[in-house]
Amino acid sequence: MDITTRKPQNLAIHTSPKNDLHLVQSDIPSLEPHECLIHVRATGICGSDIHFWKHGHIGPMVVTGDNGLGHESAGVVLQVGEEVQNFKPGDKVALECGIPCSKPSCSFCRSGQYNACPDVVFFSTPPHHGTLRRYHAHPEAWLHKLPDHLSFEEGALLEPLTVALAGVDRSGLRLADPVVICGAGPIGLVTLLAANAAGAEPIIITDVDENRLRKAKELVSRVRTVKVEIGETAQAVGERIVQVLGTEAKLVMECTGVESSVQAGIYATRFGGTVFVIGVGKDFQNIPFMHMAAKEIDLRFQYRYHDIYPKAISLVAAGMVDLKPLVSHRFALEDGIKAFDTASNPAAKAIKVQVVDEEN
Repeated sequence: MDITTRKPQNLAIHTSPKNDLHLVQSDIPSLEPHECLIHVRATGICGSDIHFWKHGHIGPMVVTGDNGLGHESAGVVLQVGEEVQNFKPGDKVALECGIPCSKPSCSFCRSGQYNACPDVVFFSTPPHHGTLRRYHAHPEAWLHKLPDHLSFEEGALLEPLTVALAGVDRSGLRLADPVVICGAGPIGLVTLLAANAAGAEPIIITDVDENRLRKAKELVSRVRTVKVEIGETAQAVGERIVQVLGTEAKLVMECTGVESSVQAGIYATRFGGTVFVIGVGKDFQNIPFMHMAAKEIDLRFQYRYHDIYPKAISLVAAGMVDLKPLVSHRFALEDGIKAFDTASNPAAKAIKVQVVDEEN
């Protein structure tokens, strides 16, 4: 495909230490021999993107300069480097945005735990620019070919699905396990889809927003919902969860990172059960320590994902997980700042906001 026939401006959405958002223009990147030039056709706005914009950091990852956002992306290959063997112009691809060092001396890369690589380049995590841009150079090894019948929007939604699937794998969820999902935001909803596909039963999902709970019922009709009331104690929420579930949960998948929600999940967990935290929250949090000790509750965590994209593509391609209903708002790349305003405004009732860029 001839790049000269395409839109000439390489637009992108950036933030900075001033906690602002701005549309920038940059050059079309030149390719390393192992890279492909991608026209990014769809990018979802993640909660981490909003966090970097609003707060300037997530834990030790700090915005120290102008930084491009976005890492939930899919697009089409325009050009390939001279060493690229598995892709050609016109291929539809999803972008895995955590690029580990892959050095033989790295024990994490060598053992397959590349999400723990200390030298990983994760696009959109400072100081690395993200993929919320028109043209992006991406290593061949971290592109995943999409079947023709999957849309670019679905390809972009694979990234949050990989987070949920990694959680299902690491949490040890089994058929007919009673499961509680705390939070019906985008990660909570894809976790619901993953838990449903994995055979969890019964399933409860919680949230403070009735609109999101309705969306959960639309996605999985058999899910039971618990609306959390502002000011309600965590123990009271936990007791209500148990009442609606009909039993204490074997597994709680906490998708908010909010301290009170983590606590409520703990109070809803059975003896020997597990609270598995996927959500991102405050650096330091309080937990009901002795309650957990007396019930031998395991508290576990997840950091990104590894080796999950092929599984996610297979599930979506086979129709076992339907991601399409998650997209609530779409904006053109030129209106990317409006997209962020919508994604961060509770009154907009957004589920997943995507920025799309048409071919011409």
